[in-house]
Amino acid sequence: MRVVRERAASFGAALRSLAAEVTSTAGDAAPGLVVLGAGAVPLLGRANARRLVAVAVSGERRGLTNNRYSSDVCAVGDARVLRDLPSLPGDNALPRWLSERAGIPVAQLPGRDRLALDLDTPLDLALLALARGTPPALRRLASAEHLEVPRLAELRAVLGDPRRELLVFGRASSFGMALLERRARCRVRFLAEERGLRASSPLAQQPVPHDSATRPPRATLGRLLEARGGAGALADTVAELADGAILDSRVLLADRLGPDEAGWPSPEDRFASDLLRPAAVRDRWLGELTASAAGAAIPILLGGHTLVGPGLGVLAGARFASGDPG
Repeated sequence: MRVVRERAASFGAALRSLAAEVTSTAGDAAPGLVVLGAGAVPLLGRANARRLVAVAVSGERRGLTNNRYSSDVCAVGDARVLRDLPSLPGDNALPRWLSERAGIPVAQLPGRDRLALDLDTPLDLALLALARGTPPALRRLASAEHLEVPRLAELRAVLGDPRRELLVFGRASSFGMALLERRARCRVRFLAEERGLRASSPLAQQPVPHDSATRPPRATLGRLLEARGGAGALADTVAELADGAILDSRVLLADRLGPDEAGWPSPEDRFASDLLRPAAVRDRWLGELTASAAGAAIPILLGGHTLVGPGLGVLAGARFASGDPG
């Protein structure tokens, strides 16, 4: 195992350098790799770990990931192909590059819903602490840092009331919608937008014709807020649509500032916003959005992909089917 702590210009540059180092000393063999980021797949079980390792030691031109379209962990049987990897901004797009650019088949692990739980933010840890099967050490860490899902009891009251309605907005999936249909007693207003926001790098995809324009990220809720005076209108706007809301704030940021996170408010600002702590948010627009959500008469949660992805199941009390007895 190797932990890469050195900073690189991009994820792609770091992995390209590592692949060159690994393959340069391998002789005629075809060494493989299992690539995962910090905090990835905390609920990975032994059986799926063995599947990843089996691909990595196979020497074959194939891959295995937890999600073909937004990867957190990916095994590559022949690391030599990674020497041609472009400067991908993150690991999410790696399976798409392998499949669409390198021509390597990429399979998907069972238990995708469970493996989608990722630790990118403090809110993710708070959500993970609620999930079944979470390692005790992570539960203790969440407790020690006083990390809790804001307004959890109020939101679950909405989920359990057939007279009320929940708004879900952002990079949610059909799986999330189906899960809520099974687990939630309330009505659900489901607005899925900008799926693949982080995994849709042009570097990873098949080239498009030169006359094909790439549309920047757009968010219906973001445009509605701007028409109503800005981020401070969030609470009143959502209250006209539902009795509670789970919102992907990263899609709102992409709508306002573009897809490059370098131009967004700092990670510290985003993390404080997720926990509904507006006093700790320095960015004016995000601070106004956070204050509006925190002071709303109805429960409004802000977060990233985990919140509107596998977090929906955690909030609804679902037992994930891991597909992994180990």
